[in-house]
Amino acid sequence: MSVDYRATVFLPQTGFPMKAELPKREPDLLARWQAIDLYGRMRKQSEGREKFILHDGPPYANGHLHIGHALNKILKDLVVRSQQMSGKNAVYVPGWDCHGLPIEWKIEEKYRAEKKNKDEVPIVEFRQECRAFAAEWIDIQRAEFKRLGGIGDWDHPYETMDFKAEAQIAREIGKFVMNGGLYRGAKPVMWSVVEKTALAEAEVEYHDHTSPTIFVRFPIHKGAAALAGVSAVIWTTTPWTMPGNRAIAYGPEIDYVVMQVTQVGEGSLAKPGEKILVAEALAESVAASTGIQAWTKAASLKGTELAGAVAYHPFHGQGYDFNVPLLPGAHVTTEAGTGLVHTAPGHGEDDWELGTAYGIEVPQTVDADGSYYAHVPLFAGARVYTPYGKPGDANPRVIQALIDAGALLAQSTVLHSYPHSWRSKAPLIFRNTPQWFISMSTNGLRDTA
Repeated sequence: MSVDYRATVFLPQTGFPMKAELPKREPDLLARWQAIDLYGRMRKQSEGREKFILHDGPPYANGHLHIGHALNKILKDLVVRSQQMSGKNAVYVPGWDCHGLPIEWKIEEKYRAEKKNKDEVPIVEFRQECRAFAAEWIDIQRAEFKRLGGIGDWDHPYETMDFKAEAQIAREIGKFVMNGGLYRGAKPVMWSVVEKTALAEAEVEYHDHTSPTIFVRFPIHKGAAALAGVSAVIWTTTPWTMPGNRAIAYGPEIDYVVMQVTQVGEGSLAKPGEKILVAEALAESVAASTGIQAWTKAASLKGTELAGAVAYHPFHGQGYDFNVPLLPGAHVTTEAGTGLVHTAPGHGEDDWELGTAYGIEVPQTVDADGSYYAHVPLFAGARVYTPYGKPGDANPRVIQALIDAGALLAQSTVLHSYPHSWRSKAPLIFRNTPQWFISMSTNGLRDTA
């Protein structure tokens, strides 16, 4: 006997359709919110409540939205709505970043397509094109953000290119000028010689890249007795940074050995009888890389015994007549190289921090276009990379100069992961760059924070 149970199942009766049809219904829902001024009515209804204001972290006005924008804006909308429903006056203020390389790069791409040289376009005209480009994309992105369902004060966003906003930035900077908090300094940053600009870490991609490697002698002329007649040996994948060398870093807890060469292979630049200083754990690796077939241990030293040691620069007597101190560095390891780290304060973060800690001058060696400044001895005008991101003549010239000076112990190449610009896809360099800073200590900002 069959029983029809449908009559015994009690479900609510609603006017909801069986099919969601969201692509069709969502635009109707958004249109209704706009027609009734939902956001404005919420503000009026919420007058007098505790405020919760979200000034949006602004996107660049330089293209259509992608899934990252969607995730960002939908999560923020959830936060604002939840604050509103918890009884606050939750205000969402959208905004746009209208300055910087992402927008300029789009205009430059247009120039390249038209076979125009950006440097030949008057700067005012270039900036006007960037402003018009940003304004167009603000309107496009605003419509796309609304389509995601977020509600906010879309008719009154903040824009970094608004003249009132720019004036306020100038006024705020003026306060730091007047209270002594603003100062000009310099720090090495990731730099693109193609775009002629610094890049943030988020703008950097890592790709395989073949770099020259070199082992270089630094003759020690001051230090422990065991270091008499010894050369400290460093290894680097950036020969072009040698003109910027101002120190050698060692590990205080690392064991070092003075290798006295007794036999070398054919073609080796090592010399029988010479003494070189390297980390003991890397001695055999160094011997294999430099063609040293046999050696004896002339001395053993703890890293702490290298304190106070001073070497000559490999180009001593050719415009590099300064001392190169050996300094303790926490970043020194025995994973690769020699256990002694070439330190160029203008071309690396660890280098800069070590040099700053010991009061070593940060030299200006490489210009914005990747060429050595005119004041750099031996290498003025040589390029690390060309304006198109191709290897320049700096590495070959430095290597040849090291050979001529008798300072090169060995050279080779290595395939490694190397930073590249996500726009031009060209390799980057670490370059000391003059910048403006706001001091955290002059007016107690750090304590306040």
